[in-house]
Amino acid sequence: METPHPTLGTLLRGLRSRNGWTLKRMSEQTGIPVSTLSKIEHDRLTLSYDKLLSLSQRLNIPLSELFAEPATGSGAAAQVPVTARRSIGRIGDAVQVTTPNYDYYYFCPELRQKRMLPILTRVRARSLAEFGDYVRHAGEEYIYVIEGRIVAHTEFYDPVTLEAGESIYIDSNMGHAYLVGEGCDEALILGVCAAGEDFVAMLMAQDAGAPAP
Repeated sequence: METPHPTLGTLLRGLRSRNGWTLKRMSEQTGIPVSTLSKIEHDRLTLSYDKLLSLSQRLNIPLSELFAEPATGSGAAAQVPVTARRSIGRIGDAVQVTTPNYDYYYFCPELRQKRMLPILTRVRARSLAEFGDYVRHAGEEYIYVIEGRIVAHTEFYDPVTLEAGESIYIDSNMGHAYLVGEGCDEALILGVCAAGEDFVAMLMAQDAGAPAP
């Protein structure tokens, strides 16, 4: 029997179930309205990366845990750390999150407590006016252009155009935005986001809640 494709909604619902929370309790923990949480759990609404990060901080868990499937087994055996784990990243197993600027594919959802988060991203926005406010979040990130061309805008540097095969490494606390470069309809990039030990404690300016459509 084919395993159901993981989604943000099913993972969030599983997290709530493991904690024994009602939607109302989850709302109190996250500051997100019950109606919004319900839409997310039923895959009728998604959250951008920065708002997912803020959600994880309000829940006091690493962001990677939002994209981790529940551990199998119970008792002490389920808590034994894995010293040589691995995961095969396939697009069909990735958790897809669609936002106005990006299509995110979060890989390796079966791995818990990841120290880095691999994300395949399709870039659509073509201007800063279309993109909106810069994104800021804790940690660092590495971006590699697979297809097309992007313009990487960062808070303290001039914009830089990156072709397929080129990459950029930045401090993610610095405001940043990735836009489609001239002559391309879309671009495909691979991002690896990593966070330090203060990842959960980092306070973000953005509101964690997403407005209901």
